Amino acid sequence: MKKVRQCLLIGNSRWHWATKKKEKWHYSHSDPNPLSIPDDQLPWIKWAAVGPIPSNLSLNPANRINANDVPLKNLPPWLGVDRALAGWAAFLYAKESNTNFPGLIVADAGTVLSITRITTTGDFSGGQLVAGLRLQLEAMATGTQNLCNPGLAISTIEQFPFKTSEAMQRGALQALIGNLIQIVKESNMELWLCGGDSQLLLKELQKQNISTIYKPNLVLEGMVRLYSQITLNQDP
Repeated sequence: MKKVRQCLLIGNSRWHWATKKKEKWHYSHSDPNPLSIPDDQLPWIKWAAVGPIPSNLSLNPANRINANDVPLKNLPPWLGVDRALAGWAAFLYAKESNTNFPGLIVADAGTVLSITRITTTGDFSGGQLVAGLRLQLEAMATGTQNLCNPGLAISTIEQFPFKTSEAMQRGALQALIGNLIQIVKESNMELWLCGGDSQLLLKELQKQNISTIYKPNLVLEGMVRLYSQITLNQDP
């Protein structure tokens, strides 16, 4: 059976897939489900993990991508592989666009909003970690007696909503947006935005006229580029 070229990123709450079909890569996202992967494909999947790896998922350890496999400079040993891949992919795109970019701020809006600074020479240069939208809402709901988690279906654009559920949503969203705006102003660097909640953040950033390069699948694109380098001399 012809092997299927796939990359899998195991996240904290979702699984993220890149699958090559007819010379083009396609991106998708799913709930964790080890039973959904055919046994004959498991040995070929290139994979990385920042979330829990199910004990019944027999992925090939030799195909695991770790942060130290990503060719960014100055990577600390503790850095998450998702941040390394997103930062490297953004750096490659910026270089290939032939612009004199002043450095990059890569914001990955997932369970945690990870913010990573990349220099013009491709060095990791620190960052920030902030509780993402879901974590903020869960924290308010579990840490208080009278608040319930309203979910992420934000239904109002009002700055000061009357309903408690909408006030929670607006406050959580505003906290992330305010942080990103401040970082852009202080760093004077390009903002690259990716991740599951990135579209929500993008809309708010556009309202504030914050220039943003939107690449929702940037981490997977980094995996694909690294995968392509590794398998360059292999049969398709």
